[in-house]
Amino acid sequence: MSALVLNEIGKRYSTHQVVDGLNLQVDSGEFVSLLGPSGCGKTTLLRIISGLTHCDTGQVLLDGKDITTLAPHKRGVGVVFQNYALFPHLSVYENIAFGLKAKKLDPGSIDTQVKQALLSVQMGHFGDRSISELSGGQQQRIAVARALATKPRLILLDEPLSALDRKLRETMQIELKHILRDAGMTAIFVTHDQEEALVMSDRIAVMNKGCIEQLDLPARVYSQPETQFVLNFVGLSAQWQGKIQSIGQTHMVVRAGEAVLRCPSRPGLPVDADVLIGVRPERIQLRPTKSVTVSAESQAAQFASKQTHNHLSVTVRDMVFRGSNTICYLEANSVGAGPIVVELSANASFTPSTGEGVEISWAVQDTLAFPA
Repeated sequence: MSALVLNEIGKRYSTHQVVDGLNLQVDSGEFVSLLGPSGCGKTTLLRIISGLTHCDTGQVLLDGKDITTLAPHKRGVGVVFQNYALFPHLSVYENIAFGLKAKKLDPGSIDTQVKQALLSVQMGHFGDRSISELSGGQQQRIAVARALATKPRLILLDEPLSALDRKLRETMQIELKHILRDAGMTAIFVTHDQEEALVMSDRIAVMNKGCIEQLDLPARVYSQPETQFVLNFVGLSAQWQGKIQSIGQTHMVVRAGEAVLRCPSRPGLPVDADVLIGVRPERIQLRPTKSVTVSAESQAAQFASKQTHNHLSVTVRDMVFRGSNTICYLEANSVGAGPIVVELSANASFTPSTGEGVEISWAVQDTLAFPA
């Protein structure tokens, strides 16, 4: 069952269309990330859902009820802001109790719900602490506890991890995911960090210019991007321009500079269409340039490989060591493209040197094609 439904949501500021006819359905208990660059409309959309901003067009439904015009405090929606918005003059306990007091609950109920919220974020003994005594990660958990204490039907998170250092941020990504899952919460999470979205989400909505370009599982957003924007925004990729030479039942042939490449056919792309070819770095295999093959057996293996894989001769231009892997930047004059990015694992059997000529190959099935 869909907990949240957005129908044709639109919002304009002066001449700028911030959100443009956007549709979204979020299932009960699901964690969905709104991922996109600054200015794509993701925070505006979050504010529309919470009631802090009114939409110009469209409808917001929560558990089947139209809440489009309801005041924020009547929506049953919890919000965790980027700066946490905790009250520095109140204790941890009083911060969490604030929303419960606004609902005019009796003191016993407030005490029970505050303690339950603190336990849910593993901070049961921090009620008497001052906010100023807490670390960034602890403040983040208190902000989540405050949102959970009122038992909202939906929780909205506006980049709540952006102020944390990298190590703490990675730890809190997993913690926050577990906290919300254990609470059975439906959550919408706003971020511009692709790695954060991939780690935390059940599904990712990639936004661009007020629209959702792709709504999908994290693995599919990364490995099967539907648009050129998604390919570029989520992860690294090797890319080059080409023109379709022929189209078969399952595959098409593309000429990119002097190279001929094969990729899966894509509906709507005719012969002679200009296309962008892309492939993810970890899909590319790198090996030394081989000498002339003599045996018939090796020749047969090479022929078979050319039917299932694309091959290019390249030159190593730079190597960037990143601990768990090494990023190689390669140049292929035959395709006339910019740097080709290849990712080598730490235990790779072959690591080239800068300036060395090598060969790369990747499966035809891993080759992505988009209208240029």
